[in-house]
Amino acid sequence: MDFVLDLLQGVGLAAAIGVRPFLPVLLAGALAAANLGLDFEGTDFAFLEGWPFLLAVLVVVGGVEFAASRRDPAAPESRPLLYLLAAIAVVLGALLAAGSLADRGHSIVPGVLLGAAAAVLGFLAARSLFTRVRRRLDPSAAGALPVYGEGAALAAAGLSILFPPLAVLVVLALAWLLAGGRRREGEKYAGLRVLR
Repeated sequence: MDFVLDLLQGVGLAAAIGVRPFLPVLLAGALAAANLGLDFEGTDFAFLEGWPFLLAVLVVVGGVEFAASRRDPAAPESRPLLYLLAAIAVVLGALLAAGSLADRGHSIVPGVLLGAAAAVLGFLAARSLFTRVRRRLDPSAAGALPVYGEGAALAAAGLSILFPPLAVLVVLALAWLLAGGRRREGEKYAGLRVLR
C-alpha cells in the first residue's frame, strides 16, 4: 500500500509540474526540506531539496517562462520555447516522481516512467485549456492566465504531496480537460465541413 501511495504522490506532483513547473518544484523542495510529506534526504535524490537545485529551477524555468510570455503563444516562433518548457517539465516530473518512490526505498523506474507521462498530460491539458480560454479573453484578462495556472499547479502539487490519493483526481481532471479540448476541436472542424 505504501508503494501505491508513494507512486500516486509522485504522479500527482509530476502532473502539477506539467501544468506549470515553477511553484510545484519549489513547494516539493520546501516540504521535503521540512520532512512534510516528502523527504529526499538519504536518497540519490537529496539534491531535489537543496537550494542550489531550487535556485537553478528558478533561473531556468523563470527565464524560459519570461521569454515565452514576451511572445504571442500562437506564433510559430514561440514553439521552440514551449517545447523547451515541456522538456523541462517532463524531466522535473520524472525526477520528483522517482524521488517520491526513493523516499521509502521503492524502485524508481515506475516513478520515472509514470512521472514523465503525467507531466506530459499536465502540459498538454494546460496548454489546450489556456489556448482555448486565451482566444475568448481580451489581452489584459489573458495576461492573468499564468497566475491562475501557477495557482492550480501549486494546489494540485500540495494536495498530491500531503494527501496522495487525491492525485487520482488531479490526473483524471487533466485527462478530462485534454479530452474535452480535443472533442471541441473536432466539433469545430466538423461544423466547418458542414458549412461547405
